[in-house]
Amino acid sequence: MSPAPSTNNSGQTRKISPTVWALGFVSLLMDISSEIIHSLLPVFLVSVLGAGVQTVGLIEGVAEATAMMTRVFSGALSDWLGKRKILALLGYGLGALSKPLFAWAPSVGIVFSARFVDRIGKGIRGAPRDALVADVTPPERRGAAYGLRQSLDSVGAFVGPLLAIGLMFLSGGQFRLVFWVAFVPGILALVVLWLGVKEPVSTARKPFRSPLSRQSLALLGQRYWLAVLVGIVFTLARFSEAFLLLRAENVGLRLSLIPLVLVVMNIAYSLTAYPVGHLSDRIGRQGLMALGLIVLIGSELLLALAGGLWMVLAGTALWGIHMGLTQGLISTLVADSITPELRGTAFGVFGLASGVALLLASLIAGWLWQEFGASATFWGGALFAALALLAFLGLNQGEKDSIS
Repeated sequence: MSPAPSTNNSGQTRKISPTVWALGFVSLLMDISSEIIHSLLPVFLVSVLGAGVQTVGLIEGVAEATAMMTRVFSGALSDWLGKRKILALLGYGLGALSKPLFAWAPSVGIVFSARFVDRIGKGIRGAPRDALVADVTPPERRGAAYGLRQSLDSVGAFVGPLLAIGLMFLSGGQFRLVFWVAFVPGILALVVLWLGVKEPVSTARKPFRSPLSRQSLALLGQRYWLAVLVGIVFTLARFSEAFLLLRAENVGLRLSLIPLVLVVMNIAYSLTAYPVGHLSDRIGRQGLMALGLIVLIGSELLLALAGGLWMVLAGTALWGIHMGLTQGLISTLVADSITPELRGTAFGVFGLASGVALLLASLIAGWLWQEFGASATFWGGALFAALALLAFLGLNQGEKDSIS
């Protein structure tokens, strides 16, 4: 069922908490820091350090899967402590402190280590942060709240690549110097988190249970597991955005302009996520999520057929619209399906399941590229997205009330 409209005459429940805004700006700053590096990293690995494309797929898949798998334990820990901010600070701190490692890295192994530390930080902060958004937001505003945080996050994700382009131009293509600059917004993110995020007063500490124990998993309930299954289906349908960067290079985009791809994707993402979240609070989630998969199929087809830069950019824009249509809504589904005392655990287990799916998707994408060429990766992606759409529609047959 769609969330009921607010009946509070004061209108207070219609406002988005300042804590959600603060978390959004923390995400914005950290994404600027991260995307300055990540928008250049695949090309740096291939052209400077001599890595193969499948190696890039492996690094990206393991890194992102690590982040999502780590969330399962940080989420459960935040439920046990009754505190989420301290874990968010730890996670964002690791993310910021990993940046100098990219600038120094003399080998693929050091880049892999830096990416690993960075994504562990992301994993530690992810579930507590997402649970905190639900903690301070009434149910009828969750779509808008998660959409707002995603929109601010994606603003940082296109400002970062724009800065990367400018810094590469000003530095004459000095990757390592640009990577050093990325350290600054990461530190600013920690300052905003420390000063701007207020969490609700915690309740008494509860007995700690492993989030993967049978008892813990049984408490999550059928509606939650349906939301997890939906998330897995959506994650299998797409792979790391690193392949968008490599596709742009493949059609001849200059190295210094490669980050333009992420700029296009994240502008589309940021313009879509909040309006979609707000709309979902009024009309429900199902139709918007199905539309997201249809848009992803269109994106993959354009990228598979691309013979030049404009088709790559059009496919990238559709990829961003797909993200805006789906990512905040998936978080909302998880938050809607679980009781407050298990929110951290729920987001953590969801992260673990999504991490395994993302690792598999990225490894398949890298193998297809290396064995059959760039177009094969995106033809395969379109096929997976079509199958995901059929699976999603099948999952929701007779279960509309569970996901709306």
